[in-house]
Amino acid sequence: MIENFLKVLICDDSMLIRKKLKEVLKSCGCNDILEAASGQAAIDIYKKNNPDLVFMDIIMPFKNGIEAVREIIEFDKEAKVVMASSAGTKEHVKEAIKVGAFEFVQKPWEKEQINKILINLK
Repeated sequence: MIENFLKVLICDDSMLIRKKLKEVLKSCGCNDILEAASGQAAIDIYKKNNPDLVFMDIIMPFKNGIEAVREIIEFDKEAKVVMASSAGTKEHVKEAIKVGAFEFVQKPWEKEQINKILINLK
């Protein structure tokens, strides 16, 4: 495991999913991990903490992941957002890329997928 100094934000309305992704990120060397349970919380945390990478669920109550990505990209054109969803329809993927997401991972993800994304950011 190599020490990874990326600041990562996980946004998912499921506490269990956030916990599992946090464990995977820590096993990949990430220790600066922020969490949000809604799209609006992710936007607020992003603006305050400027993370290097965001993992964003698509289907969430109130403000979904695509709306949140759109606002984050409007705030920071260089934001790196990975959509992580079990609702991976082609339409969701196309819409996420259209608004600025740079990657999409289908839940359940594998550690190797997450590690590859982290390596590509360095």
